[in-house]
Amino acid sequence: MRITLSLMLLCLFTAALSQEQSYSERTKLKAEFNVSLNSNGIASIPAFSLGAPAVIATAGLAKGRFSYDPVLAYGVDMKPWYIDSWLHYKIIDRTSFKLRTGFNFSNFFTEVTMPEEVIMKSERYWALELAGMYYFDEKTSLTLMYWSDNGMDPGTISGHFLTLIGDKSGMPLGKSLVWAANIQLFYINYTGNNDGLFLTPKLSVSALNVPLTLFFQATQAIVSNVEPFPGFEWNIGVAYTF
Repeated sequence: MRITLSLMLLCLFTAALSQEQSYSERTKLKAEFNVSLNSNGIASIPAFSLGAPAVIATAGLAKGRFSYDPVLAYGVDMKPWYIDSWLHYKIIDRTSFKLRTGFNFSNFFTEVTMPEEVIMKSERYWALELAGMYYFDEKTSLTLMYWSDNGMDPGTISGHFLTLIGDKSGMPLGKSLVWAANIQLFYINYTGNNDGLFLTPKLSVSALNVPLTLFFQATQAIVSNVEPFPGFEWNIGVAYTF
């Protein structure tokens, strides 16, 4: 943990000295919101997967180098799944390369069966992020991202998440549709036998004049000590952006 914190502080110190790009305090606030309905709530960490249909709402509020990117996830029965509160800062913000750090405070919810009732339990986590994004062009990018996740309550898990993401977007499909492809290779090393290497491809189709996106996502465990073995999971859904 000391190494991770030192790395984050070094990046922030570099940003303070950097003159790569100046930002005016008058920069306009940029906002984006997305709501999706998913057939299967899959999480990168198997212990956090819902395994049931889910509704996920995301927001992005950005000004200058800072952004706030919260996520609200619920089951279709409106029982909470998880809540993320990401705060990001762009250390380097060039056209072809971006280096970002972030902090997240989150809550993960599970049901606990008692002798006479079922109660909802909330577990608190905090995380640090460091991510580098290289853009080959406006439609093609490669991202390397690391998280240090830390459980705050008894029984919670902690560990490391490392992922490599290739993304290709905005490819025409006829006159009124575009499609995108995304492939993610990630490694997790968490307490509680949540370790392994996973592959996650995602395909999506969007309409040019309607803010709707249909997507298919799958996750295949390559090597893992999670019991039972996670194997293959898939998810389809629809998203609305406004």
